Amino acid sequence: MVTLLTRFFGCLFLLGSSQALWAFPEEDSTTRASTREEAIAFIQKIKDLPPSPHWPHVKAELFLANLHTNIQSPLSLYQGSNTNFCGYAAISYLPLHDDPLGYVRFMLELYREGKAAWGRTRFYPSAAIRQAAGTLRFKGELDIRPADQMWFLLLADHYKGYLNFFNPHYNPGDENTFWAAVNFGKFNRMIKRLFHYRVEASGSDLLHPWVRDLYTVLRESLKTGYTFIYVNNTFLHKKNHGMKAGFPTHFLLLDGISRNGEVITMTYWDYGERTLRQVSPAFLKKILFGISHCTRI
Repeated sequence: MVTLLTRFFGCLFLLGSSQALWAFPEEDSTTRASTREEAIAFIQKIKDLPPSPHWPHVKAELFLANLHTNIQSPLSLYQGSNTNFCGYAAISYLPLHDDPLGYVRFMLELYREGKAAWGRTRFYPSAAIRQAAGTLRFKGELDIRPADQMWFLLLADHYKGYLNFFNPHYNPGDENTFWAAVNFGKFNRMIKRLFHYRVEASGSDLLHPWVRDLYTVLRESLKTGYTFIYVNNTFLHKKNHGMKAGFPTHFLLLDGISRNGEVITMTYWDYGERTLRQVSPAFLKKILFGISHCTRI
């Protein structure tokens, strides 16, 4: 029962956009601090990366390959099977889209120095997560993506919410527990402090947002920024969870949204792939608990 509840709280549902209703433009660079090409060129100049004394289980060749894949194909980023990392996977789209070179430099500093700064935020990873990164197993493709393991563990180690009250420090296996979970307030706080976005949020971990026409609000939000929504994924995806909880469980990234009568069509990123889903307005209202509209400052 406890394990099931921790998985419910650990995930988030993320909607995003750019200039119109489509969230992943290949050529849009109007808000980017750096480009994909600059990041790839930077990685390709690294001919010999020695083992890190700070991350003993992270292999240099896999680390660099992981960074290159994230920059080349940011939508391939994957939270891992049966983890509570989906909140961190969701916000990862922001640096990979807006500042891929900054992301690469940050990760290399973290690898080489065992600590790193992103803007005014300084990260000092604990010894426990420096030992854990590179050792996670049975998580699908995340098993061979040590840079993602470092990134997810680092964010979970640094940012805390009320879900961490009984488990503030990492122990082996905590990627599946409340230690790694992200509640709605913590999610918004990470975006504002780490990436310096203006966040207009409504909703909560328990109550639905007071919005009369969700479709119109989401459609308009997609025109001006990234829009994160917090939903109950046990209803969105028909899986055998044993029970269906009445609280939010997941973050995804919306690619597009349209409406034809009583049918709303959403195309969204589900960490590793795009998914198309049709829902009714009543069903959307049932699963949605939070909306966070984010614009660059």
